[in-house]
Amino acid sequence: MAPTCYLPALGMVNALGSDLAGISAGLFAGDTRGMVLESDWLPGRSARVGRARMAALPALPAGLAAHDSRNNRLLLAALSQITTELHAAIARFGAHRIAVVLGTSTSGIFEGEAAVAHHARHGTLPEGFHYGRQELGDCARFVADALALSGPAYTVSTACTSSAKAMVSAQRLIQSGLCDAVIAGGVDTLCRLTLSGFGALEATTADLCNPMSANRRGINIGEAAAVFLVSREASPVALLGGGESSDAHHVSAPDPSGRGAEAAIRQALDAAGVAPEAVSYLNLHGTATPKNDEMESRAVARLFPAGVPCSSTKPLTGHTLGAAGATELGFCWLALSPHNVERRLPPHMWDGQPDPDLPTLALVQVGDTIDRPGRRVMLSSSFAFGGSNCCLAIGDAR
Repeated sequence: MAPTCYLPALGMVNALGSDLAGISAGLFAGDTRGMVLESDWLPGRSARVGRARMAALPALPAGLAAHDSRNNRLLLAALSQITTELHAAIARFGAHRIAVVLGTSTSGIFEGEAAVAHHARHGTLPEGFHYGRQELGDCARFVADALALSGPAYTVSTACTSSAKAMVSAQRLIQSGLCDAVIAGGVDTLCRLTLSGFGALEATTADLCNPMSANRRGINIGEAAAVFLVSREASPVALLGGGESSDAHHVSAPDPSGRGAEAAIRQALDAAGVAPEAVSYLNLHGTATPKNDEMESRAVARLFPAGVPCSSTKPLTGHTLGAAGATELGFCWLALSPHNVERRLPPHMWDGQPDPDLPTLALVQVGDTIDRPGRRVMLSSSFAFGGSNCCLAIGDAR
């Protein structure tokens, strides 16, 4: 029988805050103040973005200067929150038995943009610029180098399912016996290339995103880092499993029926060994684009005919793209934490105007709590371009 995987530690930074206490307080209060309107991202118009709520990001050690990027600095800010647990795992298992699996879609593109602009003005790249820092694999290499790890280290980049798939990969590495622990999660940072791309698709809005509303107009982009220690050693919260599917309906639009999303969620339920009615909470992908919310609400309504408490947390952080899966799984982890003594759930912040063309969902309001006894199980869904779908199951360890 494959060993159970556990989640003993989590570090996060996003628009809600720069540590777990601040993020938890903002999460359960429905704090949208981190979603700021800025004018320098898109030509001729403003964009509302979820900027990491930190006064300054930490500098990388001098020996790791080749990895220096905003993406890796944000990652370091999250990683530093679980330093004690990481060093204990390295001492316990050995550096060769610790893997690194991270998800990203931006890596060091922000620095790449600045380098291209410098070249256009001066005909040369900036002094000290290293192309490798914008390669997608750089964040995993950075963590492995920073901690002197020699186990597997790689990056998953499947757009908005990247860090959710990284968590599935982490579980497989442990269950296969290749590793005893994995540093897993995701990181993405704001950059013009990403915002311009979504702007060209007419998928963004300068208003606060409004998932599942009749008035939804599109997404807000955010930046975040979320890093878990995944271990085979028991702790209160378990990674129960995941489900993945690829419906390949369209390069950027989801299958309107939601069948691919439904398949991924069913797999996660099967992996966790729970029935739909046993789920305490579902974190929706909930981008507030017309097509995503349409297909996702249909899939959820079919899977949970009796209803399930659910919410999209993207109005609190923005859509953090490659970091979204791990970030939103982190919100489930905070809901399961013993520090959440009131058993509160992440609320769904919107204008309260349901779309009559969408199935009605049991959307969580500020102050709602888990009202069912027994073991708590939560799901977090992530969907991406190209029909990539992933759902993660997390819950109280038995």
